[in-house]
Amino acid sequence: MTQRDVTIHIEGLNKLRRALEKLDDQAADDFKQAGFDAAGIVAKEGKRQAPVVTGRLRESIRPAKIKSGAKVYAGKKAVPYAGPIHFGWFRRNILPNPFLYRAADRRVQEVLDTYLAQVYKTWNREV
Repeated sequence: MTQRDVTIHIEGLNKLRRALEKLDDQAADDFKQAGFDAAGIVAKEGKRQAPVVTGRLRESIRPAKIKSGAKVYAGKKAVPYAGPIHFGWFRRNILPNPFLYRAADRRVQEVLDTYLAQVYKTWNREV
């Protein structure tokens, strides 16, 4: 069974990306860092929300930089059950426990504030 990635879609993101392409490299790097910081907020809360039996699932939750921004990963080779725990596996009677979704919901304002702070910082530097 393959592990599924969780993707959050933000309305207007493509328009923002086009605008970011016009900014200098420093601004683009700053926004990527803001994304990583936001993913760190969700990952930290995800560790609080994750079910704990051995603690390996909780400890596998981490933010990561990717080309288009950042992601929060849960699981690794030694923790292949992260996806079934989060999304469920009905054939095996495993009910979903969407701990990362709950984490994102609980910290959405902090994530937005992280990006907004970067927008203001970039705006003031560019103006």
